[in-house]
Amino acid sequence: MKKSIDKSLEIKKVKPTAMRQLVLDILSKQDHAIGLPELEMQFAQADRTTLYRTLKTFVDKKVIHSIDDGTGTIKYAVCTDTCHCNPSELHVHFYCIKCGKTTCLTDIPIPDIQLPENYFAENINMVVKGLCDRCNRG
Repeated sequence: MKKSIDKSLEIKKVKPTAMRQLVLDILSKQDHAIGLPELEMQFAQADRTTLYRTLKTFVDKKVIHSIDDGTGTIKYAVCTDTCHCNPSELHVHFYCIKCGKTTCLTDIPIPDIQLPENYFAENINMVVKGLCDRCNRG
């Protein structure tokens, strides 16, 4: 696993420090996006500033992407190695109103938005809210 983590960091030109390796390993094992508070719980003693800086570096280098799902806590999920987080590559996210999990729906691209002349989109965030497949069954 360490080799694949290091390779992912290398592809994105991020120096593989111990903290970066640990954070990416944790994020890679998630089946949903997580926020800083949830990430902090994975460490016995974690410096919040170091974790925040690691997440910011990862977002800046397109290792992960951030999701504003409307809950007041930014969530993070791992990008593919070829992702550049351009608006044309972005996908829909789903927030479950029952379990509170935010999931990447990578197979559903965000529809093309035709902006007025002289407008330029740098980021697009589309969140669908409802019941996830697990919560909808029960």
